[in-house]
Amino acid sequence: MATRAIISRSRLLGIRSSSSLSGSSSSYEENLRQRRELLSPGLISYYANPLYIVRGSRQWLWDHTGRKYLDMFGGICTVSVGHCHPKVNSALAAQSEQLWHTTSIYMSPAPQAYAKKLTAKLPPELSVCYFTNSGSEANDLAVLMARLYTRRWEVVTLRNGYHGASPFLMGATALSTWRYATPTGFGFVNAAHPDPYRGEWGGAACRDSDAQPGRSCDCQQSGQCSAASKYVAQLEDTLRFSCPKAGPAAFLAESIQGVGGIVQFPRGYLSKAFSAVRAAGGLCISDEVQTGFGRLGSHYWGFEAHGVEPDIVTMAKSIGNGFPLAAVVTSPEVARTLAEALHFNTFGGNPLACAVGTAVLDVIDEEKLQENCQRVGQRLLSGLQRLRQSNQLIGDVRGKGLMVGVELVADRASRAPLEAPRMARLFEATREAGVLVGKGGFYGNVLRLQPPMCVTEADADATVEAIGEAIKAAN
Repeated sequence: MATRAIISRSRLLGIRSSSSLSGSSSSYEENLRQRRELLSPGLISYYANPLYIVRGSRQWLWDHTGRKYLDMFGGICTVSVGHCHPKVNSALAAQSEQLWHTTSIYMSPAPQAYAKKLTAKLPPELSVCYFTNSGSEANDLAVLMARLYTRRWEVVTLRNGYHGASPFLMGATALSTWRYATPTGFGFVNAAHPDPYRGEWGGAACRDSDAQPGRSCDCQQSGQCSAASKYVAQLEDTLRFSCPKAGPAAFLAESIQGVGGIVQFPRGYLSKAFSAVRAAGGLCISDEVQTGFGRLGSHYWGFEAHGVEPDIVTMAKSIGNGFPLAAVVTSPEVARTLAEALHFNTFGGNPLACAVGTAVLDVIDEEKLQENCQRVGQRLLSGLQRLRQSNQLIGDVRGKGLMVGVELVADRASRAPLEAPRMARLFEATREAGVLVGKGGFYGNVLRLQPPMCVTEADADATVEAIGEAIKAAN
């Protein structure tokens, strides 16, 4: 029954496997062998038989056999306006014919033009850009700026948060699954995880979302979230006992935790947390690597949805639609700290990257992709919530816009994670249905839906149906 439904869904999505776009089965085997021999053994491959992707267009990907997939993960929340968007491709091609690279020791038109367009999307005080190539580089730099500005060392992050996997940032990333057994964490302190679903406090009205945890809630009818205050009290204890008497250098947090499983904080938590950190003399850094550029629908930046204004913002992934580009944006006062010594990024702000970044900003506005995230995201969340009502394996549905998580459990009452073998069957079944999703959370039991922002309501419906059939296959 489940197999027939999956086949039906495959036909609906226009999946075909009769022709090859590039190479044969022997070339697949050869590429798989070379990947295993020539590339790092630490690379993660999804699926029992890793996908061999050879082409992409908007929300679609094709493998080497010509089979078409609906990409609901967007290259790990990186493809924002769509694979190979013609306007972005044209901007890159035009710039490549004019100037590739000079480094920042010379002036060129693209970086200034891009910085002007990017900062126009931010609060006025956040007006100085430093361009890098990845989110890890951006967060590294933001932490350095905060430490230089405050003349302090400790940076507070949240458990279950992800901010990069560099040796420096492993301490900021409070997920043991991303840490090696080497000295790390020097100068980072991890505070309690404010999770309304798995945390100690939280309930039916805690999230800024159309989807809420299935727990009882004692929040007041006025909208004041008692869970937020309790988690902030934990943060204040961390500031009091785990930071020097002088206080922290900074607080670094995602607006919604991405790698940790699309975890939303209780309403009002981030605002209260920022106030507590600033009262202790620290700066507030918003990691917008996954939540920025309109993905949440209601706001262009995730921090805006929390009603806060950070001192420093980091951004990557969606900023370049897959092109290596990232940025740190801060105030002129904080930015001046980098003038105390020489600081340089060879490829940061190169003309190619800035041309791509400019085109991405234009497409988001011209195609009203933020509005699309709001509309399609609501449809996706509604469909998944209906699916939850009829499937005991779905413990929680959460998210905003096109940043959605589905947590799979073996038992709703205990919230025990779905066992790995069943989770693997479910994950394989979504691929068989022609829908590519991500996974995350500490236990690897959360389906992550963070597609290109051009997906349609029909794509949302197809995704819900594919997940529903995959759950049947897991059983």
